[in-house]
Amino acid sequence: MLTTSAFTVNALEAYDEPWAATFLGSTGYLAVTERPGRLLLRAPDGQRITVSGVPEVAAAGQGGLGDVITAPGYDGTSNRTIYLSWAERGDGGTGAAVGRATLAIAADGGSARLQDLRVIWRQTPKTSGSGHYGHRLAFDPSGEHLFVTSGERQKMDPAQDLGTTLGKIVRLTPDGQAAPGNPFANRGGVAAQIWSYGHRNPLGIAFDEQGRLWSSEMGPRGGDELNLITRGSNYGWPRASDGSHYDGRDIPDHRSGDGFVAPTAFWTPSISPAGLMIYTGSTFLWRGDAFLPALSGRGLARVALDGTTVTARDFWDLEARIRDVVQGPDGLIYLLEDGPNGRLLQLAPR
Repeated sequence: MLTTSAFTVNALEAYDEPWAATFLGSTGYLAVTERPGRLLLRAPDGQRITVSGVPEVAAAGQGGLGDVITAPGYDGTSNRTIYLSWAERGDGGTGAAVGRATLAIAADGGSARLQDLRVIWRQTPKTSGSGHYGHRLAFDPSGEHLFVTSGERQKMDPAQDLGTTLGKIVRLTPDGQAAPGNPFANRGGVAAQIWSYGHRNPLGIAFDEQGRLWSSEMGPRGGDELNLITRGSNYGWPRASDGSHYDGRDIPDHRSGDGFVAPTAFWTPSISPAGLMIYTGSTFLWRGDAFLPALSGRGLARVALDGTTVTARDFWDLEARIRDVVQGPDGLIYLLEDGPNGRLLQLAPR
């Protein structure tokens, strides 16, 4: 057991390249995706169930099975709808996809399957390469809008092009249509889906208790970001960043008056944030704070927020690449380590 000044770390079990996790309402089940293309459930008694009916994925590089969330109001009985994201192959290369399905768990708890899986959104266009898919998912507090992060697929310039969904955060209806009231609806086409743009590889998305939308984003060499996402805003990539290109070429820093929204917090050197959670529980004294799992940083970052103002920052070295962070119904914090034999970790107050 690892102990820090703030919490103890309990290892529960291991997975093969886990990517995302979510608790299924108040049912006690935890859903975990594995990048090669498996969806697993961890039952309240610790039993592991493999879910059948998962889509075929393009498991290469950063691609594979991605995020998993429940529909608003999920209760495991009358509402059993979940949403998944993954990388898929198609004409022109690969791209992210989002699907909706019904999760059916057998009465004896021995098996589970996805029923009526349907793709409701695809990243546009498909392209070469196997990086920067993004494809994190979140519903707003109303439950009426599904937000999807979409990376720029390591192509940079499309992040500024409103004719693609690369390098964007999109706002959809629960069935995947462009949501009414989006800022670029009058342009038609995929622009009608876009909520914000100028993103590089946004791998975290979460709403706070006041309904504000936040996203974490991997920068290039340095310049990892925590952003407050607002309607129609441009976050600068690749024209502005507090990092530099991997070959050492400079990128103009964010500055007042440049027309781009600067990050609320950034990290140089990089920590490689791979997710985002805004804590809403009472088990820890961190209500309202942002938590970012760090891959290259091999730990967990906390950004204390008073509204939209950063008041403090912490970083805990956990000696492992951390892929995801979620809050449990018990108010504890759960982490997924990255890679083969990536462990599910439970953080409890000291």
